Amino acid sequence: MSVRKFLLPVSSSASAESALRTALMLTKMWNAHLQVLHIRVDARDLAPLAGEGLSGAMIEEMISATEKESGARAFDLREMFGLATEAEAVPVGDAQRGRNEPSACFTTMTGREEEIIAHQARLADLTIVPHPLAGEDVAAADALHAVLFDSGRPVLLAPVQPPQSIGKRIAIAWNGTAYAASALASVMPFVRQAEAVRVLTSEEYFRRGPSAAEVVGYISHHGVTAEVGEFRPVDRVVGAGLLAAAMDWGADLMSMGAYCSASRLRQLILGGTTRHVLEHAALPVLMNR
Repeated sequence: MSVRKFLLPVSSSASAESALRTALMLTKMWNAHLQVLHIRVDARDLAPLAGEGLSGAMIEEMISATEKESGARAFDLREMFGLATEAEAVPVGDAQRGRNEPSACFTTMTGREEEIIAHQARLADLTIVPHPLAGEDVAAADALHAVLFDSGRPVLLAPVQPPQSIGKRIAIAWNGTAYAASALASVMPFVRQAEAVRVLTSEEYFRRGPSAAEVVGYISHHGVTAEVGEFRPVDRVVGAGLLAAAMDWGADLMSMGAYCSASRLRQLILGGTTRHVLEHAALPVLMNR
């Protein structure tokens, strides 16, 4: 099993730079195809403002300003894409089907961002999203939620700063849940090529399910030797202990199940450990539900 297609939704140049470099690194690593996706705001969504007492002229002015701003943002992102692919020597164009070389393309769509991202992610092996803190981009968090809850596919959270490597030393956060098992399945292509693998577990993190030792046994059937690593919360924060254990071991990729403690709404509240990792991770994190 290999990874052949990546998706990277981008909304602003401030948040996209590190994620784009991370995505191109993965694209070259797997000789895969990268689709960089920018979604422009549909100006027609401003039409309901007519019911708020705004005049037609005011709405037209807002639509014009929105389209101008959206066009400028798309231009900046496409220029960044061109410079990055040239620097990384990644050919630009459609996927090179049947050819063992990397490729990338930049596509622009108009519509509802979360819906389009979720639909496009369903046909990607892995979707990379910018870190929500990179450029303080709210859209990055929306993209993360869209992939996690509406695509059925894994998502990779890019760090704020581009990593030096990805997948050489893999930390697997394990708590026995179905979410963790889903993340394990998605990270296995990387595991098979890793130099070292450690399964991180803790009494405070574990729920009910197979033990970390059983995970090591499962991985051994894929011809990979892994080890168990116990961690403890830092200042009673499980997520802090998990990240500290991964970073102290020198992990350059971590997988974990994304736990949601609330209903599936836009205002969803991710579980405390997941939320802490999302806010503080300095390494790429692969997540699944």
